[in-house]
Amino acid sequence: MPLPYPLTDNSPIEKGVLYVVAMPIGHDDDITLRALKILAAVDVIAAEDTRLTARKLSRYQITARLVSCHEYNEIGRASGLVQKLQAGAAVALVSDAGTPSVSDPGYRLIQAAIKANLKVVPVPGVSAAITALSVSGLPTDAFTFLGFPPRRQTHRTALLQKLLDESRTLIFYESPKRILQFIKDALTVLGTRPAVLSREMTKAHEEFIRGTLSEILDILSARPEIKGECTLLISGKKQDDIESSESAANTVAEAAAHSERSTGDLAREISLQCGISRKKAYQMILSQRKDQNVAGKSPNI
Repeated sequence: MPLPYPLTDNSPIEKGVLYVVAMPIGHDDDITLRALKILAAVDVIAAEDTRLTARKLSRYQITARLVSCHEYNEIGRASGLVQKLQAGAAVALVSDAGTPSVSDPGYRLIQAAIKANLKVVPVPGVSAAITALSVSGLPTDAFTFLGFPPRRQTHRTALLQKLLDESRTLIFYESPKRILQFIKDALTVLGTRPAVLSREMTKAHEEFIRGTLSEILDILSARPEIKGECTLLISGKKQDDIESSESAANTVAEAAAHSERSTGDLAREISLQCGISRKKAYQMILSQRKDQNVAGKSPNI
């Protein structure tokens, strides 16, 4: 397939510039006209997978020189590409899908180019996180992108604990092999919040599963196999929930400082008073009394 319009002599290509070019995440037609024009004109294309990129570009009769630039060789490759840029070459950076350096290789090359005072130009396009967010039905006015969560469960749990009171919509990437366990961990730490699981976006088997985390877990658990990279969006903590937690924290601090009652008795009372689980109240009291103990006060446990 030829370019949708001719590449003229006055095309906006500058020498010695690194172009960071977004690629489709599924449907090949999602590439922008500007991206095609730049990819056809640059001297070198640094690609995460050269064979995959060559197949995609062959549709448009683009045969620019390709060099590999992936997570295992990016540090070494960056110095050579910077030298080419300094010599006046125009270089395009692409990943297999989406926007380079966003949970994909590219960050080190971009950083090296900036450090060398070279011009870096974005050529925007598809990003899986924004694509999923736009149709999620969850709040879009404020969100936080976390990329791929840690593989070790202890590290995942620690990350989720830090996000417990985050009010913004949470966006994660995860592989189909680990998505079930990650949802289980999120459910344990965050509770059964509204969420959306986006899978195979813009492809033939595109799917959006909307519901609570527990409902999504049930749907996926019933399947013999899960395919395709997944984007999971989880609703942030509601303001009334945050206020309830703050109220509970104040109540716990006051009770732990002035009451000699057992932790169990206080947990039951605070649970009813503040509308939080007894387990959470118990953990908050233990933490408060531990802090008091460190400060030189005797805990009443």
